Amino acid sequence: MFIKTDYLVIGSGIAGLSFALKAAESGKVMLITKSNEDESNTKYAQGGIAAVWHSADSFEKHIADTLNAGAGLCNEKIVRQVVSEGTKRVEELIDLGTQFDRNANGQYDLAKEGGHSEHRILHHKDVTGLEIERALLKKIHSHGNITVLDHYFAIDIITQHHLGKRVTSSTPDITCYGAYVLNTKNGHVDTVLSKITVMATGGIGQVYSTTTNPVIATGDGIAMVYRAKGKVKDMEFVQFHPTSLYNPGERPSFLITEAMRGFGAILKTADNREFMHKYDARGSLAPRDIVSRAIDHEMKTRGDDFVYLDCRHLDRKGLIDHFPNIYTKCMGLGIDPFLNMIPIVPAQHYLCGGIAVDEFAQSSILNLYAVGECACTGLHGANRLASNSLLEAVVYAHRAFENARLKLPEISLQGGIPEWNAEGTEHAEEMVLITQSRKEVQQIMSNYVGIVRSSLRLKRAFDRLEILYKENEALYEKTTITQALSELRNLICIGYLIIKQAMERKESVGLHYLIEFKKKETV
Repeated sequence: MFIKTDYLVIGSGIAGLSFALKAAESGKVMLITKSNEDESNTKYAQGGIAAVWHSADSFEKHIADTLNAGAGLCNEKIVRQVVSEGTKRVEELIDLGTQFDRNANGQYDLAKEGGHSEHRILHHKDVTGLEIERALLKKIHSHGNITVLDHYFAIDIITQHHLGKRVTSSTPDITCYGAYVLNTKNGHVDTVLSKITVMATGGIGQVYSTTTNPVIATGDGIAMVYRAKGKVKDMEFVQFHPTSLYNPGERPSFLITEAMRGFGAILKTADNREFMHKYDARGSLAPRDIVSRAIDHEMKTRGDDFVYLDCRHLDRKGLIDHFPNIYTKCMGLGIDPFLNMIPIVPAQHYLCGGIAVDEFAQSSILNLYAVGECACTGLHGANRLASNSLLEAVVYAHRAFENARLKLPEISLQGGIPEWNAEGTEHAEEMVLITQSRKEVQQIMSNYVGIVRSSLRLKRAFDRLEILYKENEALYEKTTITQALSELRNLICIGYLIIKQAMERKESVGLHYLIEFKKKETV
């Protein structure tokens, strides 16, 4: 079936929803999401959104903190753009109905997180992303120009390749005409033709065994763009959150927000000793890459499976008021944070790289934009500053809209696009082949391409992944398309890109730490 629209938005997190709301003022919007409409990385964002909000703070301070965390690899022009425009975009979220916490004086209760020199994090308890998504979806549902299709999985974007033309990475003016989309409820592949396509597919966490990302975070948008010969960069910069709850068997890992450390929680080893001062003068509030490596080093040298977050000295009412979700989770596992230290371990959390875009979120493929975590804007550099990601999402959603609406009248829907060809394929006989291969990808990436890397480990990961790639491509060619099969294909692609770009960077900087090279300092 052919479906036609002005804007196709793939993904229903903060970036995709923000773009859709604005784009709907200038055309018809179709927003697709492969799970429920509220399932996204945004939903699980606890800490908040960073923005300059009071007189003690300034754009220059926020810019300096972002550049410092990015270890010299941020694009300063982009950093200034996002920080200076960010406050206005956050005000728009408030106008849409987002309820950020206020203190007893009625002022916004601004938190402070690792790497920030000021209190500038707006939050809603410890479920900020969920609150933002609630407000955005409420507005989405009331807009007549927006159609939301859940359980629709994007397989590939449509380019000249599907018109029988040869396309390579050096082909000029590769153009996106829409996407092939699998209706997972009935197994049918629809052809969606759009004038503008927006990737808002989120993160890549499921390429690792331990991640705070939901099960839908399989890097689909990045993999689709790479297969279409679009530019992808900085994939080696994978951020591991220092503090996920140590609870073996739980997936995704439960996040213990960085704001807990901003509130005064302290990292300790099992013998009740603080350790972060050995690694950084900022202690438990050092940037995430430093904290994650410190925890990794402590666990390896001590032979421990986890370290602890000590909250026992903190104000009981204040902690419960600020972090009710975390408190309830811990108590449900028999961990009273006022009597017991909380066991924590680093988990994959965020990708700083992705689809290369310009200052208006345009990718290297014409009529294709990328916003949110799947995009690489230059804001984060080698390491994302805490709570800058939601800010980046709303700033770039707005910039993408401003640019796309001007182009829309000049674009016509492409004719001659063939429907999805499933000729000669058969239904998968053994699902175990797909599930086992997915586990193997995760084990390879976690064991060899984690917080600390080496050239030998990267080479071993590359060789192991190449075998899985060949096996899966052979399976893909003869098997009727399913979400599970396509996600596996995307995960293998993402793993390859992380390894390949990690092997190319012959230095240790930010989140990319090679034991052969001395670490480039971020302080």
